[in-house]
Amino acid sequence: MMQSLLHSTLPFPTWTKGTRVRMLFIDYSSAFNTIVPSKLITKLRNLGLNTSLCNWILDFLTGQPQVVRVGSNTSATLILNTGAPQGCVLSPLLYSLFTHNCMARHESNTIIKFADETTVVGLITDNDETAYREEVRDLAGWCQNNNLSLNVTKTKEMIEDYRKRSTEHIPILINVAVVEQVESFKFLGVHINNKLEWSKHTKTVDTTKPIPPQETKKIWHGSEILKRFYSYNIESILTGCITAWYGNCSASDRKALQRVVRTAQYITGAKLPAIQDLYTRRCQRKALKIVKDPSHPSHRLFSLLPHGKRNRSAKSKTKRLLNSFSPQAIRLLDR
Repeated sequence: MMQSLLHSTLPFPTWTKGTRVRMLFIDYSSAFNTIVPSKLITKLRNLGLNTSLCNWILDFLTGQPQVVRVGSNTSATLILNTGAPQGCVLSPLLYSLFTHNCMARHESNTIIKFADETTVVGLITDNDETAYREEVRDLAGWCQNNNLSLNVTKTKEMIEDYRKRSTEHIPILINVAVVEQVESFKFLGVHINNKLEWSKHTKTVDTTKPIPPQETKKIWHGSEILKRFYSYNIESILTGCITAWYGNCSASDRKALQRVVRTAQYITGAKLPAIQDLYTRRCQRKALKIVKDPSHPSHRLFSLLPHGKRNRSAKSKTKRLLNSFSPQAIRLLDR
């Protein structure tokens, strides 16, 4: 899911000469806690849910007793009639349904949503930011009408601008407060910077890898248990959303990641797949899923030539675009 969002967010295929991209990473204050059940039920009914289910959800979200217990002391009971319970598996779904009508009005903009993570992506052409700024203003108004509080202090904006003559970027205002412009941001677990370089991300995953204790290595050396430990706890960190970023990694970053694999091979005493091989397999697998899913934002980038044997290659004027996911995936599919 996160890889799909990253592929649909990173704007390589739509860039033309004289364009730039502004990405606004929205932060809400206690998003789940601010859901108004009556507004949610109205939206669910508009989506076609039957009355019995809506009434059950309304009963579930209202009249919730809450107390605070410290040692042997318990506070008075407070009855809550707003929000969705934290930790409940139903809460992210209800929040997604609550915000389903928060959509972009302009074709040049996209609003990416993943649970309570919301990002506005605007493609700016010929220095005309009108549509993007209107989108941000409309989003702020939508939040106000739906009892969602924007945390402007934690909301950040990142601008990707590759023009030779870059102009000063006028900050975005939300509720009269200036949104801070940053050079990098951690988006869905991946560190993105305004040059779409990946050294910060690779260094982060390289330094956060868990290593088994020395005693564990001695006891389980060469066993299936250590291989599984590597796969679940180390490889999963090294390769998180790899199809979105590995193609444009520098040679030094790739070598650093592969050194981790070699170290793990020495510890586990087993042959482990190389990072490059994992990237290739996952690119192919992801591409096949996109080809079979017409609703995916990148589906239109995969189209067969008239003879039906090979895919149409994407035009790549820069190395950055050539090494990005879509062109790489097309080449892998045509092998």
